Amino acid sequence: MARSAGLIAAPDVAAEAKIWLGRISDRQGSRHTLAAYERDLAGFLAFLAGHLGAPATLDGLGRLERRDFRAWLAARAERGSSAASTARALSAIRGFFRDLARRGRADNAAIGALRSPRIPKPIPKALSAPEAEALIEEAGGDGAGWIGSRDRAIVTLLYGCGLRIGEALGLTRAHVADWSAAGGGALRVRGKGNKERIVPVLPAVAEAVRDYLALCPFHGGGAAPLFLGARGGKLNPRLVQGMVSRLRLALDLPASATPHALRHSFATHLLAAGGDLRAIQELLGHASLSTTQRYTAVDAATLRSVYNAAHPRARRAAN
Repeated sequence: MARSAGLIAAPDVAAEAKIWLGRISDRQGSRHTLAAYERDLAGFLAFLAGHLGAPATLDGLGRLERRDFRAWLAARAERGSSAASTARALSAIRGFFRDLARRGRADNAAIGALRSPRIPKPIPKALSAPEAEALIEEAGGDGAGWIGSRDRAIVTLLYGCGLRIGEALGLTRAHVADWSAAGGGALRVRGKGNKERIVPVLPAVAEAVRDYLALCPFHGGGAAPLFLGARGGKLNPRLVQGMVSRLRLALDLPASATPHALRHSFATHLLAAGGDLRAIQELLGHASLSTTQRYTAVDAATLRSVYNAAHPRARRAAN
């Protein structure tokens, strides 16, 4: 159930906001999503209270014009809100108005005519192939015994299979039980949106995981977590992030060298080697091809840097 929101609004609007936030809570189930929607709605209603000279009522919400919504967007821009933050807030407010219209409480067509701010899509920051290999080689070097073997297995898995860190740490021993001793196999991964995908496992990845399991002093059934902490509990992602951070400093890698950068590297290197974009989409578990297409920009940027460094005309222009 939604928390009681401290909204600057008339009682009828506050009551409807509570109902809507409750529906969001039941549908999304994430306290972070709920907090973001509540924060966006509270900010919008606080703006209206000043803009209109009084807390908004349901009747007042129905009579808002496009210029009122634009004034709210302009106020956010003056405060320095990012395009991504404003796009999320506008999406939340649209959702609130859709809910009001669906239940016959208030109807306003003006908000539907607003355009969301254009959000520049960041180019994924991948490591070069030598950097990724160096990270794998160095992983486990500062940890003795099974801990070092575990760290190397995680880094190898992230790069070799393109997993998110949460997906890797969510694996159980049952996930790797049927990997053959002679090579790899396949990995059934449940990712974002509870979407399941199958990722092929290279022999080098399977070998790293088997080496870790052979040394791990803790045992369990198929439901036991694959990667364990020093005391035998499920491994905390912060420990993995800290481990990669130490490796980054030791190898003098860029600040973008994070566990997630290994997933970016997996996709970028497959694409550079001629991998099919649709196949890479399936391997990464992306719902939309446009998300996967960001990696073509990485490859193009790499080609440009090679061209600028090596082509005689590029060097002549620079001089």
